[in-house]
Amino acid sequence: MNLLLTGCFRYSEDEFSQLRLLGYDVHFMQHEAEELPLCASEIDAIVCNSIFLHHDIGDFSRLKFIQLTSAGLDRVPLDEITKRGILIRNARGVYSIPMAEWAVFRILEHYKQGWFFRQKQNCCCWEKHRELRELAGTKVAVIGAGNVGQEVAKRFQALGTLTTGFDIHTNPTVGFDSMEYIAALKERVPEFDIIVITAPLLPETRGLFSRELMQVLKHDASVVNISRGGLVDQAALIEVFSVRKDLFAALDVFEDEPLPNTSPLWGMDNIAVSPHNSFVSDVNNSRMFNLMKTNLAEFIHSLT
Repeated sequence: MNLLLTGCFRYSEDEFSQLRLLGYDVHFMQHEAEELPLCASEIDAIVCNSIFLHHDIGDFSRLKFIQLTSAGLDRVPLDEITKRGILIRNARGVYSIPMAEWAVFRILEHYKQGWFFRQKQNCCCWEKHRELRELAGTKVAVIGAGNVGQEVAKRFQALGTLTTGFDIHTNPTVGFDSMEYIAALKERVPEFDIIVITAPLLPETRGLFSRELMQVLKHDASVVNISRGGLVDQAALIEVFSVRKDLFAALDVFEDEPLPNTSPLWGMDNIAVSPHNSFVSDVNNSRMFNLMKTNLAEFIHSLT
C-alpha cells in the first residue's frame, strides 16, 4: 500500500522505518506544490497539509485515507472527500496546548505590561508601572468550545476567571463555567473582558467577529485570534481599533499570510501581531507522529 508523506512534517529515519513496519510502501516529497514522486492514481494514503491546493484530488483515484498535519479542514475539498468516502483525520489535540498557552501569554503580557518592562530594562531604567491589571475575576468568552477552546478555557479558569463557551451546542463542557449558543454572541459580547477565538473557519463562520460585534465590545476588552484570519473582519478591526484605543487585540492569524508589510496592523499600538506562531511547541513533533502512526495503523488494519 502506497503512503505519500510530505515535508509539512519533519521525519526521522526511525519514523520512516516505523511507518514501513505498519505495512506501507513509503514515498516522500518535500514541498506539496512540487511534482509527485509517483503517479497520483497509485497513492492509497497520504499525510499532508495543503497538497490539494496544488494537486487535483480527482487524480488520486485510489486514495482512501488522508491524515492532515493541521487541525483545520479549510485547505481540503471536504465535499469531494465525503462523496468518495475517503477517511480523513486532522491533527486534533496536537496543537491545542501550545495555542492555549499562547492565548494566556498574550493576555498576561498585556495585563502586566510586559513590553513596558522590557523597554525599561533595555535602557537600564528603574521605573514602576502603576496601572497593571488582574485576570482574576474577569469574564472570558471562548468562541469555539472544541479541543483548543477547552484547553484555553481550562487555563483561564485556573487563573480565577469566569469562562463562557460559545458553540453550536450548550452541553456541559470541560473548562467552561457555562455554555451558550453562538447565536447569542451578539447579545452577550458586551459583558466580556476577554474574547478568544478558536472556532473553525467554515462558510458560516467567515467574518463571524464582525464590525457589529467590535463596536459593542466592553471598555478595555481584549481579543485574541489563534484560529483563522477569516473569522475576523480585518478591515473593520483596523477601523474600530484605530478609534477605540481602549481595546486590545492579539492576532496570530490573518486573512492574507504573510501579513503584507503595508498593513496598518503592524503599526497599531493596541494590536499585537505574531506570524501564525501560536501552535509551535517542542512537544509537537512527538505528539503529531504518535497521532499519525496510530491513525495509519488503525486504517491499514481495518483493511485486513
